[in-house]
Amino acid sequence: MLPVDQQMRLLERGVEEILPKDELETKLAKAIETQTPLRIKEGFDASAPDLHLGHCVQLRKLRQFQDLGHQVLFLIGDFTAMIGDPSGKSATRPMLTREQVLENAESYRKQVFKVLDPDKIEVLFNSEWCLPMTSVDVLQLSSQYTVARMIERDDFQKRYRGGQPISLQEFLYPLFQGYDSVQMKADVELGGTDQKFNLLVGRELQRVAGQRPQTVMTLPLLPGTDGVEKMSKSLGNAIGITEPPSEMFGKVMSIPDDAMARWFELVSDLDTAAYDQVIQDIEAQQTNPSVHKRRLAANVVDQFHGPGEGAKAEVAFDKIFVKGGEPDEVECQVLPVAEEPVWIVGLLADLKLAPSRGEARRLIQQGGVAVEGERVTDVSATIAGVDGSRYRLKVGKRRFLDIEFRA
Repeated sequence: MLPVDQQMRLLERGVEEILPKDELETKLAKAIETQTPLRIKEGFDASAPDLHLGHCVQLRKLRQFQDLGHQVLFLIGDFTAMIGDPSGKSATRPMLTREQVLENAESYRKQVFKVLDPDKIEVLFNSEWCLPMTSVDVLQLSSQYTVARMIERDDFQKRYRGGQPISLQEFLYPLFQGYDSVQMKADVELGGTDQKFNLLVGRELQRVAGQRPQTVMTLPLLPGTDGVEKMSKSLGNAIGITEPPSEMFGKVMSIPDDAMARWFELVSDLDTAAYDQVIQDIEAQQTNPSVHKRRLAANVVDQFHGPGEGAKAEVAFDKIFVKGGEPDEVECQVLPVAEEPVWIVGLLADLKLAPSRGEARRLIQQGGVAVEGERVTDVSATIAGVDGSRYRLKVGKRRFLDIEFRA
């Protein structure tokens, strides 16, 4: 392991707070002395099927811990996802079904290795210890934290003062997240700045359990492609890490110019010297913002699709948006022959080209859908799903998909 000061220089970059910092330094020194890796916890609720670049802010920090020789504990919150994290929410979140959560959890497990080293990670599910809890166990857990402390949360305070409901279920969420830390014996837990309260609950519950409390490390929230709200699938401003290269490149190019510096800090993998030079250029405003944005977009694509894929995505981007053409290569999806005409709205939703049928209707009404180069204007429009028929779908400005019906 590297000396403590060298580890800290790397780990502090891009971090909002380390609570307490001297405690982390002490833990690192002990790890070096005993050659025992620290246990680094990060939890993600399986509340949506895909990880996005916002998640990768924390994942990249976890990878740094891995590269420094520490053990990463990647927790999939398949139990807590059913409750719903109230952090930053202005209303109670709907509970997910067990089936929805398990499907999302399996998707997370596959995607996380795009960033993390599979040989230095332990993937855990909190249903392992939460589901077997009895009502007595839950009551005992609830007794370890007071309502007064819980209502100190900013989001709970705002909702309480605004007369908006807060369910008791939401009070349980931070307790279960903290209980995860007890069960996992975490030395450090990472999370976004909106998770600070939950992470500190973990420290308190570990202290009650007689464990050494975890060090809390909070990281900034990546703004979405709108440059305003934090990245979120539900807000429609996210970039999934499994999205096609051309779509990923195009979405990065759509971010506001004033968000670029933050994005370079949180999602690029430039070395320190290159990063500092880019930030200086952005602040000096002597270079066309598009130049830096193209570099950022290519860098992001390379990280998730392999070296050189960013350059290819840039060529495809120019062909579509600069020259008004179509990409050279378009994914083709084979579908079974349909006896009845295929409703385009339903097709878009089924193929995940739109998050819902309602959104598919909206896209058509706004002129954002084309089939074989012809804009679709009727929300009741259909296509023939006969054997051998093939269509090119275009959704929005950058999404293309070929479909072919086969018997």
